[in-house]
Amino acid sequence: MQKHLFNFVNNLKLRWKMVVLVLPLVVIPIFIVGGVIGYISTKQAYLGLTQTSKDDLQHMAGFTVDLLNSHYQQFQVYKQDKEKSFHQELATVSELAYNVVKSQYNQQKAGHMDQATATREAHDALLKVNVGKTGYIYAMNSKGQLKVHIAQEGVNVSSSQDETGRYFIKEMCQKAVRSKPGEVLYIVYPWKNDSLGDKALRKKVVAYRYFKEWDWIVAAGGYLEETYEDVAYERRSFEALREKIKSKKVGKTGYIYAMDTSGNFMIHPTGEGKNFLNATDFSGQHFIREMCERKNGWIRYPWKNAGDATPRMKIVRYEYFEPWNWIVAVGSYEEEFYQEANAIKGRIMESMVVLTILVSLIAVGLVLIASRVMTEPISRMTDVIRKVKQGRLDETMAVENQDELGELATAFNRMTKIIKHNKELEANLAQQGKMASLGVLSSGVAHEINNPLGVILGYAAYIEKKLSPEDPNYKFIHEIKRESKRCKKIVQDLLSYARTPQPLLEQTDINDLLEQIVDFAANHTDMHHVTVQKKFDPGLPGIMVDGDQLRQVAINLILNAGAAMQKGGELVVSTEAEGDQWVSLKFRDNGAGIPREHMEKIFEPFFTTKVKGTGLGLAITRQIVEQHHGKIGIASEIGSGTTVEVRLPINRDDYC
Repeated sequence: MQKHLFNFVNNLKLRWKMVVLVLPLVVIPIFIVGGVIGYISTKQAYLGLTQTSKDDLQHMAGFTVDLLNSHYQQFQVYKQDKEKSFHQELATVSELAYNVVKSQYNQQKAGHMDQATATREAHDALLKVNVGKTGYIYAMNSKGQLKVHIAQEGVNVSSSQDETGRYFIKEMCQKAVRSKPGEVLYIVYPWKNDSLGDKALRKKVVAYRYFKEWDWIVAAGGYLEETYEDVAYERRSFEALREKIKSKKVGKTGYIYAMDTSGNFMIHPTGEGKNFLNATDFSGQHFIREMCERKNGWIRYPWKNAGDATPRMKIVRYEYFEPWNWIVAVGSYEEEFYQEANAIKGRIMESMVVLTILVSLIAVGLVLIASRVMTEPISRMTDVIRKVKQGRLDETMAVENQDELGELATAFNRMTKIIKHNKELEANLAQQGKMASLGVLSSGVAHEINNPLGVILGYAAYIEKKLSPEDPNYKFIHEIKRESKRCKKIVQDLLSYARTPQPLLEQTDINDLLEQIVDFAANHTDMHHVTVQKKFDPGLPGIMVDGDQLRQVAINLILNAGAAMQKGGELVVSTEAEGDQWVSLKFRDNGAGIPREHMEKIFEPFFTTKVKGTGLGLAITRQIVEQHHGKIGIASEIGSGTTVEVRLPINRDDYC
């Protein structure tokens, strides 16, 4: 399987190979990163929402405690003011009772009555005074025996205890005996009077003074709540607070409730007034008992309501409200916490899937573009290589950048240039070999050919003189003579090309030389239909050239231009100096022009488009120019004409 996979990949084109190999490296990390980010985002969403929900529970628990405390503080201040006023009222009443006793004692001391009468008068007067609705004045001695009391007169109550187990009578007796003259003492204790039908403890306040002469402790006592002006208002206010707390919803089904430390529900939507201390959750744990014991914290337990198919986990934040010994609890089901988190999780997953697919598609597109960018230059290089392989060495690779492919293209172009140069060298060597062979052949056979040609020309000239022009044979003799001269010229050209002599240089005025040549060539029979113009640069410097060879060059070019203008035309011969390095000679005609396919072969020996041409004229011309270290170039356009430029160096030594 692995082998087949590798073979499949290896057989793919480079572009698709890049897609197959690179795309997984891009897409797989995207999916992995997307999955990790989605997982982390979901976790963070769960943690964040769970923490937020817990913070909400804690905030609501604290808010409820603050509500209770606000209510408590509001009425606590009111009660404190009332208690302070009540203390003052009791002090006034106890002072009045003390003065009544003291007045009777003064009557006794003045002798107006005996002690028994005085104490009886004081007794009767004190019993007539009421304090509030159920309060009264009483008197007892320092032993705790009641001297004046509406119900237990004569009874020793020194061992009496309040609801907390405190011996408040003994405490009163001890403090009274040690009190300073005129000092009013107070005592506050919880008390439930069964005879009055009390069902709950009430706060009782007693103000008392010690009358040392009779060993009486004169006390005025009453219940603090009886001094409140509007107990019903407080009750209504608390009920409103209770309803406000019960109306608060936590999530969809959560709620707030309060209970005392004994498990009695003080505020609850359905269980108010009931005791749930022994209630258990679905697993059998006594969660209410745990809350009552710990008083503050978090608790999590499974709970199954009526109608629920399975138990649900419930989380509760509870805080202790010390003034009332209450525990305020705020609870909600965990699934309601996670409902929004689950929704966010779904949205995150959807977003991650969509984004991952979108990014993957973009990555696929980018990989395809990258593969195209990388492979298209290679494809173009391959096309060029195929063309070069077919022998088209002029083809080059486009170098569009400086990367490795650019370096490869540059190296390939350099290589093809070297190959082309080598082939040119090979061609030149072959040509030189041919020319050497041609030179040997020419030197060997030229004498043998020229001798018969000389004889033929001699007899032809002799016969031509013997015949009159009207003789029918005159024409044939003339043709023999003309063609023999043509053969002799071919042999001379062949010898000239094979054995071009080294130029004999001398300082020459190119303008004068061309003036002579143009005048001579203009009289040639092939130039009668051509107009020749001369445009010579008067400031042209003299240069070192072989005048005879340069004359041969100019005549060849002028006659070639005349042959290209069979129907007449204009030839412009011009010279100009190109700086201080070159002298330019231009021969511009408006003839038929040279086809593009002939331009590369125009200087090759024996290549000609003329019917009677030898194909050696331009080859000899280029050879002469190159021996002068010059350059020759041709620019031509079909139907517009041809321009031949010969450039000769001014200072020939610079090019030797």
